[in-house]
Amino acid sequence: MTLLVRPSQDGDLGAITDIYAHHVRRSTGTFETEPPSLHEMGQRRADVLAKGLPYLVAAQGPQVLGFAYCNWFKPRAAYRYSAEDSIYLDPAAQGRGVGRLLLAELVRQAEAAGIRKLIAVIGDSANAGSVGVHSALGFTQVGVLQSCGWKFDRWLDVVMMEKALGVGDKAPPGPPPQALA
Repeated sequence: MTLLVRPSQDGDLGAITDIYAHHVRRSTGTFETEPPSLHEMGQRRADVLAKGLPYLVAAQGPQVLGFAYCNWFKPRAAYRYSAEDSIYLDPAAQGRGVGRLLLAELVRQAEAAGIRKLIAVIGDSANAGSVGVHSALGFTQVGVLQSCGWKFDRWLDVVMMEKALGVGDKAPPGPPPQALA
């Protein structure tokens, strides 16, 4: 069966919530410590979509293998051309190229939405999978915030990576992304 990256749908929320809950409970890729409810995940998705930003899933038939989205890096108006990406995979999908496909499509759609800078805020400097997939798609590391998160009884770093989209900062931006127009 073919792997398809597509816009998320309301019917994907159960799988999205389950995948994220796994990462909250068992990984350091997110610094959340309590899994959000299905309702909360639905509100978060609706917020992203209302801003005209992409929220994608990778699916094989009816099975959702992962999801990715971007949201404003910061809420201030001057940041309106910069977004932070997030990618989470079902544990069974890791190491199969699913994250790379999701991130590549997210980059494409973020650029189409008017984003000029995509920023990865990667939980845990030992998160080789996330650092690797971002590096493979042209993100560069710009810094490490050392010991800024506490989860699973240990201090965790945050790796900051960035990727310019389109012409980046070589020209003034066009109209602001949809939600800020």
